[in-house]
Order: sequence, then C-alpha cells, then structure tokens
Amino acid sequence: MSLPQQGVLALVHGQPLTELPAELYIPPDALAVYLHAFEGPLDLLSWLIRRNRLDVLDIPMARLTEQYMEYVDWMRRQKFELAADYLVMAVWLIEIKSRMLLPRPALQSEDGQDDDPRARLVQRLLDYEMIRLAAARIDALPRLERDFLPARAQAELPAAPLPQVVPEDIQQAWLGLLSRTGLRARHRAARRELSVRETMGRLLGGLQGELFTELGELVGQTDGSRAARVSQWVVHLLAALELAREGQVEIQQNEPFAPIYLRLVGGAVDVA
Repeated sequence: MSLPQQGVLALVHGQPLTELPAELYIPPDALAVYLHAFEGPLDLLSWLIRRNRLDVLDIPMARLTEQYMEYVDWMRRQKFELAADYLVMAVWLIEIKSRMLLPRPALQSEDGQDDDPRARLVQRLLDYEMIRLAAARIDALPRLERDFLPARAQAELPAAPLPQVVPEDIQQAWLGLLSRTGLRARHRAARRELSVRETMGRLLGGLQGELFTELGELVGQTDGSRAARVSQWVVHLLAALELAREGQVEIQQNEPFAPIYLRLVGGAVDVA
C-alpha cells in the first residue's frame, strides 16, 4: 500500500482526496469531554456538598443554590432536554432559599420542633447518600470477569507405566491357574423318580394308633448325596400334606421351624 503524496489528505477507494468535502459536518461537541457525569439532581447536590465540605444538617442554601444553577445553565447550553429534572430541583431550591429569607413566626410543628424548610431536602439527601455508599460497597466487591477470571485447567495425567514382568512372574501365574482349576469339579445331574403315592403308604404304615410321630423319624436316614436327602424330605412332606388333605392324618407344628408331628385320624386307611 503506497503512502499518500504531499497535499493529499486521504485515499478514498484508491483516489487521492486533497480537500475536505463541503457537506462534511463535525458537530461542535464531538470532542467534548465530561469530567463529571451525574445521575440526577440529588447526585449533583450530594457532589456539591462533598466538594464544599458542607454540613448536610445545616446547608447554606444561598451558596448551594448558586453553584447548582451554574451547572444547570451550562447543561441547558449543551442539551436542554437533559436539564428537565434538574430544573425541577432548581425550582425547589429557590423556593427553600426564599422561605429561609422570609421572616418565620416562632411556631413549632406537632412533634415540638421548628419547621425548617430544609428538613425534607436534608432527609432525601441522607437517604440518597446511604444508597450511594451501599452501591459503592457492592461495586467494590470482586466481580467475575471484571476483577478475576475463572480458573480453567486441564490435568494431563501421565500414562500408566507398564508392569515390569520377569519370567518368574509368568511361572507363578501359571501355577496359580492350575491350582484354581483343580477346585472346579464337574458333576452330572441324574434323574430320579420318586412316587408320592408310595410314600403316603409308608407314612400310614409308620404311624401307630393316635400317637404323634415326628416326620423326621418317618423319613429316616437316607443314604446318598445331599441332593438325594433333600428329595426324600420333599416327597415325604408332599405325601404328608396330601394325607392331611384327604383327612387321614393330622399335622401339628407348635412354632415356625419346629419339628412336624403326624398322627392317624380315625384309624389307618389303605392307600391304593
């Protein structure tokens, strides 16, 4: 990109511009710098009181009103539409100033205090100052993305090191595998048919008269595996329940998990 020649103000679309356009308009306040920006009439009054170090409970209205009107006049010369709220406050200040210049009768209000024309203005200024200080304290608190940024870190974990394996470790692993293999024993389930009807006949034959007999004595000691013993108990219990349903025996158990007793009802009956 070539530099503009002497006497050329700028290059517009590649063409040299030696004179400013006649229709170019620069507003007079384009470079205006505002050192103080107030948010309202109370903000301006509070600033004037702090700058002049005045006692807010004993405000010299003449001095305060004069300085306030100087600022309002300057604002009206700049932008009249911004001075509306300030003009309302100016009228109020002038009214307070006038009331203080006039002689006041020595009368007291209902609460026993003198009726000071500045009382309402002082109360509003005190309330505004409390709100301003509270807002300043809140603004002084650390704020995310203004005073500090959230920490973002991504931990890069190192890769797990590979174990150092020696031939003895492989030998020990193989011996352990062989030892665990010996604990696994294969078994074959054999089908065994048991007759409930035959067991019912044996139960009737084992019962004597009207005496109670424990079911365990009728089952007896069964040889064989644990599965065979469980099968014998199951078939004897089913046979006892079937006999009780037919009304041939009476079953009695005093409490849960207690022994089960059987006895004949009305004499023995043959089971075909």
